[in-house]
Amino acid sequence: MTLISPIYNLVGLLLMFFSLAFVPSIATAFIYSEETAQSFFGLFAITLLTGALLYAISKKDINSLSIHDGFLVTVIFWLILGLFGSMPFLLIMDLSLVDGFFESFSGITTTGATVLSGIENYDKSVLLFRQILQWIGGMGLIILAVAILPSLGIGGGQLFKMETPGSDNTQKITPRIKETAQALWRIYLALSVLCFISYIMAGMSSFDALAHALSTVSIGGFSTYDQSIGYFNSIPIELVCIFFMLLSSVSFVLHYSALSSKSLMRYFKNPELGFFLGIMLSIFLVGLIFLVTTKSAEDPDLRSLIFQTVSIVTTSGFHTEGFAGLPMFLAFLLLIGAFIGACSGSVGGGIKSWRVMVMVNQVKKEIFKIVHPDAVVISKIGNKVIDSSIAEKVWGFFSIYVITFMFLFLGMLATGADFETSFSTVGACLNNLGPALGEALYNYENISSVGKFILILAMVLGRLEIFTFLVVLAPSFWRR
Repeated sequence: MTLISPIYNLVGLLLMFFSLAFVPSIATAFIYSEETAQSFFGLFAITLLTGALLYAISKKDINSLSIHDGFLVTVIFWLILGLFGSMPFLLIMDLSLVDGFFESFSGITTTGATVLSGIENYDKSVLLFRQILQWIGGMGLIILAVAILPSLGIGGGQLFKMETPGSDNTQKITPRIKETAQALWRIYLALSVLCFISYIMAGMSSFDALAHALSTVSIGGFSTYDQSIGYFNSIPIELVCIFFMLLSSVSFVLHYSALSSKSLMRYFKNPELGFFLGIMLSIFLVGLIFLVTTKSAEDPDLRSLIFQTVSIVTTSGFHTEGFAGLPMFLAFLLLIGAFIGACSGSVGGGIKSWRVMVMVNQVKKEIFKIVHPDAVVISKIGNKVIDSSIAEKVWGFFSIYVITFMFLFLGMLATGADFETSFSTVGACLNNLGPALGEALYNYENISSVGKFILILAMVLGRLEIFTFLVVLAPSFWRR
């Protein structure tokens, strides 16, 4: 079959890359004299050999990958990545099948929801693997493959587009896709190193600094403690976390543009970034007014409100008090902010600020045309004209997003979960956020097995931004 061979080829290569994710845990097990070194080495070998086998049985060169194949490769690989990523949770931590899958898919999609409690009591090698899963999932292993493989042909460009969520079709920053992918990964690596150093300077141990740098820059939200960032009770650490959450929620293309031009004005002139920060500031001010007018001894203070607002709206999911310390109004307000999400071309989740801007501009345009029916109105974001076809695609995505949310929400209700739990968990997983309310207030341990599988689907749909997954499910996709 013309379809299967190039998919075997690429998935095999990607699995061989992914096998390297086990190596740091092997080293950590040796450093801290843990008994998991042999287990992690076995998992490394299994993953590497499986990838090598898939690559070996391929009969066609990877250059034959088509746009059609690109969709299938993306969906298959994210599913396979979640399955292979679950092996340490199933075999070393002895979690149940559904819990192991949940933890793995939560990590690789950078959702940050967890079924674990007493996290600090687990081996450091296992905890580091959780963080590495998020770091790999942040920028995406497929973009890494595009960056280092000689050529992926026409499929390489397609894979790249599917791995840069919320793209406004201007994500190509160099003439060649490979060079663009390399530039994005260089920025990602640089931010990771800077975050690691900053955490150490703020007072973290080297292990905690590394672990939290990996999940901060990826906007994942996994921590090595149940109390998350709140465990440290440190203003410098919280400021470092806020700073890098904000940096990672900004388009990496904008970072590249600012660095290459050596001008910070690129940030000030970017309309999407201004809109995103405006939304965050608005949510913070509404929350502040609410707290001032309804102040009680249990309400969070200004410091906590600032941290929670940045963490939730950027879809990072770190916390200092968690939703347990927030009034219900404020918790749902922040969850709504997570639906808007980060900037396009960032590693954050949600609908993306760029899409919301397009919808807001389209609504303003339609209202103006009602008042002035003969006027010729052009939608613009900054100096860029928004074509009507782009607006239609954005509204189409938003419609599918809402419909998907409703189906998943009804599915959770059907499992017996209450309204608060169902709404917040589906919203948290579809937006790749993590923290939720109700039965998932502290972790997702008490969610039913069926509910966890529904939420795993929500995580994958959120990471692939729905359309990529739905395209593969469409009957027309399989007709040649």
